[in-house]
Amino acid sequence: MENQVLTPHVYWAQRHRELYLRVELSDVQNPAISITENVLHFKAQGHGAKGDNVYEFHLEFLDLVKPEPVYKLTQRQVNITVQKKVSQWWERLTKQEKRPLFLAPDFDRWLDESDAEMELRAKEEERLNKLRLESQGSPETLTSLKKGYLFMYNFVQFLGFSWIFVNMTVRFFILGKESFYDTFHTMADMMYFCQMLSAVETINAAIGVTQSPVMPSLIQLLGRNFILFIIFGTVEEMQNKAVVFFVFYIWSTVEIFRYPFYMLSCIDMNWKVLTWLRYTVWIPAYPLGCLAEAVSVIQSIPVFNETGRFSFTLPYPVKIKVRFSFFLQIYLIILFLGLYVNIRHLYKQRRRHFGQKKKKIH
Repeated sequence: MENQVLTPHVYWAQRHRELYLRVELSDVQNPAISITENVLHFKAQGHGAKGDNVYEFHLEFLDLVKPEPVYKLTQRQVNITVQKKVSQWWERLTKQEKRPLFLAPDFDRWLDESDAEMELRAKEEERLNKLRLESQGSPETLTSLKKGYLFMYNFVQFLGFSWIFVNMTVRFFILGKESFYDTFHTMADMMYFCQMLSAVETINAAIGVTQSPVMPSLIQLLGRNFILFIIFGTVEEMQNKAVVFFVFYIWSTVEIFRYPFYMLSCIDMNWKVLTWLRYTVWIPAYPLGCLAEAVSVIQSIPVFNETGRFSFTLPYPVKIKVRFSFFLQIYLIILFLGLYVNIRHLYKQRRRHFGQKKKKIH
């Protein structure tokens, strides 16, 4: 006996761009669903209101739709989505005014036109926000990129200053005091690289990539580069002096603890020994470094006076010769003021990391 062809219960809802149909059939397999000449054809074997049978229906839509329906089978029903050709609100589903007996509104998905418009606007706004985030990068992605960038910067600086520190140490143990006098010629290229790259720290602080204050970073950048490029770099007589060894060695001693501390901070690691060294080594190193820089400036003053380098004469009618040594004497004052600013900044950082709150005794 052939199975009787029956019509299933069909529920529908709409949005401006889509139609949703829910066919009440369970245990459906391989349904025949198609759209030809704007008519939806459905035929499937399944369990419906009349038991296991072949169920079939045809719906001619009110307006044009795209001929590619999308359906999804569940254990209890068949969900069909049909795209409208024109985004608009329909007053009914079918071309015929009288609603077919098997068709009813799907109140689980039903919205009136104003609610559907609000939903459409919300979806469009969500889509635009997603596109904007994709073009700008999500906050998590930007944070990861920033951490990766800072990690690599600190890693490169650590390698540079470690190379200087290790080479100077080895040379001192092998050559003794003789290594003092050719430090510049053996270490200058790497020191030039590291000190020029350190400008990145000041830029990072200025544009907000890091939370460090700009002034201490700028003072250290300008002070070290003045000593390196002007005092040592332009005066050949200074390049053979022992003070170069002490300046370079103290700079690198500070940095071989500072940069790995920042590296570990980028990956949210805290090594207590390294943290203690980072906030303690500066206590003797910064005053000694400032003293070594001051000695190099004082030793360079006679050389600049003798060579007249960077000196100039004021124009007529003054015609006074201004020696560069005059600016060096002013710089000595600025040097110790800068030391005060940096020590004050580092002391606050150390107290913030190691300062202990007093416990009240009851």
